[in-house]
Amino acid sequence: MGEKGRVGRLRVARVEADAPVLLRELVRRIIACRSCPRLVRHREAVADNPPKRYHGQRYWARPLPGFGDPRARVLVVGLAPAAHGGNRTGRMFTGDRSGDWLFRALYDAGFANRPLSEHPDDGLTLRGAYITATARCAPPANKPTPLEMKRCQPFLLEELRLLHEVRVIVALGKIGWDAYLRARRECKLGVPRPLPKFGHGALATMPDGLVLLGTYHPSQQNTFTGKLTRTMLAAVFSRAATLAR
Repeated sequence: MGEKGRVGRLRVARVEADAPVLLRELVRRIIACRSCPRLVRHREAVADNPPKRYHGQRYWARPLPGFGDPRARVLVVGLAPAAHGGNRTGRMFTGDRSGDWLFRALYDAGFANRPLSEHPDDGLTLRGAYITATARCAPPANKPTPLEMKRCQPFLLEELRLLHEVRVIVALGKIGWDAYLRARRECKLGVPRPLPKFGHGALATMPDGLVLLGTYHPSQQNTFTGKLTRTMLAAVFSRAATLAR
């Protein structure tokens, strides 16, 4: 086995070891998925030609499973891994600017044991929270197609079934908001009528009592322009912590 293959196997083993028993098989299936040819090509091409600042680093270049506390009361639904963030490190929101904002907010709200995550072995753990995404592979231009999101949907559906204690869902952006509502319909859990609209700070109570909170995604497009501030993001997670008690 070549060095690249050995390192890849070790990383897969590490991810599986971190997964709780009920989620372990799902983690394996997510990592092995090759259902979207465009995304497979892109995630692997990015790994083969990284920018200078990441030369010499071995990219994960596989789909990313969710991670966090299996007894989470708060579920965070993002968009997709970043090409040089999660696609590089092997853990969602780890090693990119969006993650810097997200983990600081989670830390301030008491969900994370440290405010920064740069790589999967940095000691970060989540308490009471679990992070997932609408699409599990880094998409070109950060835009998965509707078909690609549909192919990924069964993974989110299974997470919703396995994470029994979730009480609050924080949607990072409209895509995460819409993905959660679609998943509820697929699971026959019901959605409010009229269908709740996304907005920063929006709150919608589901028929079973779960609460959906919206926030602008902590992408550089939003944080650099001031559309989303740290105070705004912190307020959403503070509210989530209160509602999840």
